[in-house]
Amino acid sequence: QDDVLPPAVEFYEVQLRWALDHRLVTLAGTIGFFVLTVIAFGFFNKGLEFFPESMPPEQLLVTVEAPVGTRAAFTDSVVQRLESDLSGIGGREDWKSPVATVGGGGGGSFMDAGPSGPEGGRITVSLVDFQYRKRDAFETLAEMQEGLGKDIAGATVSVDKPSEGAPQGAPENIEIVGEDPVQLKELSDEVVHILENAPVYRKLVGLGSDMDEARSELAVTVDREKAALYDLNTSKVGGAIRSAINGVEAAKYRTGNDEYDIVVRLAEPYRQELEGLRELKVMAEGGIQVPLVSMAEWSVQEGYGSIKRKDQTRMATVTSDVAAGYNSNAVLAEVQRTLADFDETVPSGYTIRYTGQSEDQAEAESFLAGAFLTALMLIAFILISQFNSVVKPVIILTSVMMSTVGVLMGLMIFQMPFGIIMTGVGLISLAGIVVNNAIILIDYIDILRDRDGMNRREALVHGGKTRFRPVILTATTTALGLVPLAIGLNFDFFGLYERLQPDLFWGGEQAAWWGPMAVAVIVGILFATFLTLVLVPVMYSLVDDFTKFFAKHFRHEETSADARPAFEGVETVVLPEPLVDVPSQGGRIPAGVRREGGGVRGILPPDPIPGTGGS
Repeated sequence: QDDVLPPAVEFYEVQLRWALDHRLVTLAGTIGFFVLTVIAFGFFNKGLEFFPESMPPEQLLVTVEAPVGTRAAFTDSVVQRLESDLSGIGGREDWKSPVATVGGGGGGSFMDAGPSGPEGGRITVSLVDFQYRKRDAFETLAEMQEGLGKDIAGATVSVDKPSEGAPQGAPENIEIVGEDPVQLKELSDEVVHILENAPVYRKLVGLGSDMDEARSELAVTVDREKAALYDLNTSKVGGAIRSAINGVEAAKYRTGNDEYDIVVRLAEPYRQELEGLRELKVMAEGGIQVPLVSMAEWSVQEGYGSIKRKDQTRMATVTSDVAAGYNSNAVLAEVQRTLADFDETVPSGYTIRYTGQSEDQAEAESFLAGAFLTALMLIAFILISQFNSVVKPVIILTSVMMSTVGVLMGLMIFQMPFGIIMTGVGLISLAGIVVNNAIILIDYIDILRDRDGMNRREALVHGGKTRFRPVILTATTTALGLVPLAIGLNFDFFGLYERLQPDLFWGGEQAAWWGPMAVAVIVGILFATFLTLVLVPVMYSLVDDFTKFFAKHFRHEETSADARPAFEGVETVVLPEPLVDVPSQGGRIPAGVRREGGGVRGILPPDPIPGTGGS
C-alpha cells in the first residue's frame, strides 16, 4: 500500500494533467480507439452464439433413422453394427457404457427424445465426469461424426450431443409454408438435395425434412348407392375390412393370474394377398353376407406421411444440427447463401423462413437490448434528479457506452464468441459498476468546487487523486473475484469442508457457461477504469466550457414586469464588482447576500446617491 499506491497516484496525476492540457486529443483518441475496436471486432470476432456452445457434453448420441415402415429387425441390425464400429473410436476410457434402444427415444433430454417407431434407434454413450476425462469430448464427437454410418445403406446415421441451456429450436431450421402437401414435400426434398450437394453439407449433422416418406396404404372406395341397397354404409364396410386385417377381440382367456386376448382375423396367407379381399363378406342386416367385391373397389396408393401446421398454415420443416467445431450462426449464414437462388424460384404462395434457434436468438437479442436501453434510461432519470443537471449524466452515460470497447477487446484477445445471453448479462452488470465509479468522482469534484472554492482544473486533479484508490480497488476486487470463473477453476466445496479434499481441476461445464460473462466484465471494467479516471475529467472540463459558452451567448436575463427597484425614484445601478465577504448582522444575512461554502458572500452596496439622504 505504501510502496505501490503513492507512485501510482503520482504517475496518474502526470497523465491526468497532460490529458487536461490536450483535451481534444484525448477525446478524439478515445473515440477513434472505440471505432477501430468495433471495426476490428467485425473482422476478427469468433461469431455469435445464443447459449455457450463449448460446454463439454455429458452424453454422445448416435441416432438411426430408416425409411418409414422398416421392420424393427433391420433397424436392430444397423444399431448392432454401429455398436461394433464404436470399438474403433478413441477415448473409450472416458465412456461409462453405451446403451442401445430400437423403436424408442433412447436417452438424452426430454427435448432430444429421438426417433420413435420400428424405423428409429439410438445409441447413448454416457461420459464420466469432466475432471476424470482423458480426452476432449469434442474430439471424440468429431471422430464419431466422421467415421460412423458412412458405409451403411438403407438408414441415416447422425451423431450429435444433447442440447444445453433452455429449450430452443434446431440450429438450422428452415420452414417452407404453403397449402399443397405434395408441393411442400417436393420443395423440402429439393432444399435437402441442394444442401447435400453443397460444401456446407460437411458442417451439417442429421439433415432431413419432417415430411415423412409416403406410406403405402390400401384405399377402399365404397359405392354408397350399392351399399345402401343392403342397408350398409362406409362405417360398416370399413369395420369389416379392419376386423379381417387387424383382427377383433372375441374373448379373453385366463389361466391363473394371467389373462390373454383372443383375436380373430384372417389367416396369414389371406392377409398378405389383396386378392383375398374378393372373398371377404360383409354382414348386413338379417344375416345377409354381401361380397365386398360387389360394392367396393380397392387399390394400393401412397398416402401422406404427415401433415403439419403452424398458426393454421401447412408447412414443411428442414432441420439440421451443426458439426462439432463450427459456429451455428456462421453455418446458418452459409446455408442462407447456398439457398439464395432457390429462394428466388419458390412458387407463388410459398415462402421460406429461417426459424428455430436463430429466431429464439433474435428474440433474446431484442429483449436484452431493450433491457440495456431501459437500464440506461432509468439511470439517466435518477442522475438528472440527483445532480439537477442534464450534462453531467451525459458524461456518465457516455463512459458506460465507451466501456463496451473493453468487452469487445476481451472477446478478441481470448478468442471467444459473443454470447447473446451470457455476454449480454455481463454488459448490463458492467454498466452498473461504471456508473457508480463515475458518480462518486463527479460528485466529489462538485464538492471541491462548491465547498472549497477550488478552480476547475485543481478540483479535477485533486478529485481524481482522491478517488483513485476506491476506483482502483473496485475494479481490482471485481476482476479478481471473477478470475476463477474466467479461467475455469473448480473445486469441491463440500469435499474441502468435510474431508479437506478440494478436488481442484480446470475447465468443465461451469467454465464454458460463465466464462464469456466473466471475461466481459473483467476486461470491460479494466478499460472502464481508464475512462473513469481520465476521460471523465476531460469530458467534465469540455462540457463545463460548453455550458459557459452557451450561457454567455444564448441565455438572456430578462427582468419581469413585477420587479421593482428597492427604492422608488432611485435609478438602479449594476456594478461589476466581484463577490466579497460581508459580515452577517446578528446572525441574520442581509438582503441580496447569499450563504456559500460556510461563509456569507454578496455585493457591497454603492455609496449613497446625493439627494437620497443616504437611504
